[in-house]
Amino acid sequence: MRTETASTDEVSAPPPADWAQARSLVYAAGLAAALPAVERPLAGTDGHTLAEPLSPRTDLPAFPTSSVDGWAVRGAGPWRVVGRVLAGGAPAPLTEDGTTVEIATGAMVPVGASAVLRVEESRRTPEGLVDGVPRATPEWRQPGEEATAGEELLPAGTPVDPAVIGLAASCGHDTLRVRRQPRAALLVFGDELLTAGPPGAGRVRDALGPAVPGWLRRYGCQVDPNSVVGPVADTLPAHVAALRAALDNADLVCTTGGTMHGPVDHLHPALASLGAEYVVNTVAVRPGFPMLLARLVGADGQVRFVAGLPGNPQSAVIALVSLVAPLLAGLAGRSLPTLPHAVLAEPVAGRGDHTHLALVRLDRAAGTAHPVRHVGSAMLRGLATADGFAVIDPGTTGSAGDRVPIVPLPLLPGERAW
Repeated sequence: MRTETASTDEVSAPPPADWAQARSLVYAAGLAAALPAVERPLAGTDGHTLAEPLSPRTDLPAFPTSSVDGWAVRGAGPWRVVGRVLAGGAPAPLTEDGTTVEIATGAMVPVGASAVLRVEESRRTPEGLVDGVPRATPEWRQPGEEATAGEELLPAGTPVDPAVIGLAASCGHDTLRVRRQPRAALLVFGDELLTAGPPGAGRVRDALGPAVPGWLRRYGCQVDPNSVVGPVADTLPAHVAALRAALDNADLVCTTGGTMHGPVDHLHPALASLGAEYVVNTVAVRPGFPMLLARLVGADGQVRFVAGLPGNPQSAVIALVSLVAPLLAGLAGRSLPTLPHAVLAEPVAGRGDHTHLALVRLDRAAGTAHPVRHVGSAMLRGLATADGFAVIDPGTTGSAGDRVPIVPLPLLPGERAW
């Protein structure tokens, strides 16, 4: 990354952004630095993002395909049996009226066939001929019925999940061009943190070091266990060294704690020392307002990002859903996530001129959102039972019956939101 300067002056900071503005700013920053396209075998693309439109290599189906078990017939019956065709075979043409071949579901309909007679609607004559009345509607799928060769089925930016992988395989693809997944690292700041055992004697257990990598993986990041470092000593040189080392191998470095301006909060001067610029520095949202996202350009010309998550656990998760999620959508070339809505089952307080992100549990059948308890910024009990956050706009309160946006907690890669 950029060479450290002698100055430790903080990066020039813009005023706090409102929450919706912050989402848009970080998404645009991610999209401007979208990760390169790579070729991956189908089996290795789950959780990635299409880097180019998905189109079939042939018509789908590529040939007339029987949709039933029965008889492919030519002309009027009864018909003389001249063969059989199974799925995977290439039948000879039917060249004579009054002839038929036994045909299986999924098998190629022979050239010259005029109809397919269902086996359950057929009968054998004493002479061994096949007789019956074919239905008026053709019992086979026509070439191109589902799609034509070269037709765009899915646009670039589509998340790849098992359904997309199956579609790509049916289109004849062995590989897909997808965006490279972001490489993420985590730095945990705070001398007061314990990494094992119960809290006590003025020290608290680090809850974010074990948890944040899982959230990042659910957003489609690659997180090497060796890239989770901490607690980092509460000194400026230690912060600068840890950031520089992490940025050498990561597209995104998340940090926990140190986003304020206390006596041992060294993130801001460390970012200044590394030549960073803020995309967002604090957000008018509660909990979690002292979150930030900074951008750095390495000696290789590549853009990297640092997401400063507050040290309080719930605030850190709010920073993840508010800044990291839209940033990663941009890096993957996806659209900015559209927020679903739900109806509040109970009132939710506003937070003055700040957006309030209130933890809720969703009743998907009823389409309702139910506020949960134990939702202090330092608490995780409520988060463990929640599905996401209800968005209460600045200057408003949420009343029972109000339909409000919901910020879902991240799902497993490839999993579809409700």
